[in-house]
Amino acid sequence: MRLILTRHGETVENKKNICQGHLPGTLSDLGIEQAKKLANRLKNEHFDFIFSSDLARAADTAKEIAKYHPETSLLFDEQLRERYFGKVQGKKFSKSNQMFSQDNNAESIESLVKRTGRFLKELKEKYPDKSILIVGHGGTAAALLANILNKSFKKIAEMEHLENTSITIFDPVPEMKLFNCVKHLVDSQ
Repeated sequence: MRLILTRHGETVENKKNICQGHLPGTLSDLGIEQAKKLANRLKNEHFDFIFSSDLARAADTAKEIAKYHPETSLLFDEQLRERYFGKVQGKKFSKSNQMFSQDNNAESIESLVKRTGRFLKELKEKYPDKSILIVGHGGTAAALLANILNKSFKKIAEMEHLENTSITIFDPVPEMKLFNCVKHLVDSQ
C-alpha cells in the first residue's frame, strides 16, 4: 500500500493559539492558500482513495485536493479526527501540562494511537495494493506515524513538528520516502 499523509491548512484557531480538538475549525486565508498549493502539488499523483477527517478544517483541505481528482472517492471518517481535548477545546493553549489531563475529560494518547491503528489496519486489509491519501491533523498524523513506524507517540512527538499541509509519503508502507515536506508552500508556482 502506498500512503500519503497530510495535515489540514492553517486555521483561524491556530493563529489565535486555540485548542481545537473535535471542534470543526475554520481555514484562515493562509490556510486556504496552503490547501490550494497542496492540491496543486498533488494534482498529478494517483490516488485510489482520499480519506479525510470529517472535521471542517481537514474536510475543506481534502475537498481542495479532490477538485483535481474528480474520479477518486473522497471519504470522511471520524477515526481520523484530532484527539478529543474535553473541557479545554475552544480555549487558549496553556503552558500548563494540566491542560491535557484526564481531569479535563480528554482522550488519552493511548486511545488516539489505538483509534488510528484500527483505521490503518482496516486500510491494509481492504486496500493492500492501493494508493491512499489521508488528510488529518497534527495529532492524528503523529499517531499514524507511531503505528506505521512502530514507535511510541512520545518518540514521534520528539521528531520535527508536522507542518500545516506537509506531505509524508510511505511507498510501500512502512518505507518512508518523504517526511514533513512543505516545498509546495515555498516554491513559486
